Amino acid sequence: MASQTNTESARVSGTGTAGPEILHGTAGPGIEEPPMTGETVVNATERLRSSAASGLTSAADAVHAGGERVASAAHRAGDALASGAEYVRDNDVRDMVDDLTAVVRNNPGPALLCAAALGFVLGRSVYRH
Repeated sequence: MASQTNTESARVSGTGTAGPEILHGTAGPGIEEPPMTGETVVNATERLRSSAASGLTSAADAVHAGGERVASAAHRAGDALASGAEYVRDNDVRDMVDDLTAVVRNNPGPALLCAAALGFVLGRSVYRH
């Protein structure tokens, strides 16, 4: 009985799966259904079309939102690279070493983790067979 109610609500609202039950109704076993008229088929097709259009709109919105996030991340990465280029252009090697020393002194834990990761990557690249 619950299946019949769910199918009927999907048939009326235009949601749910687009199977033959939408076009053929939900009369159930042993109950003869009236023949489908052209108007009934048109109405069922219209509901399916509306449901498909709604699904496509939702998918398009999701793609646009994802594209905006990717574009935003690309812009942030580009800005960071431009900032790094400006830093390298404006500072000599001695200033960069002094800045790096200050960062390591102020953040010893993360500096050790970065050094270990760098050592691992260098070790793996040198020890290739």
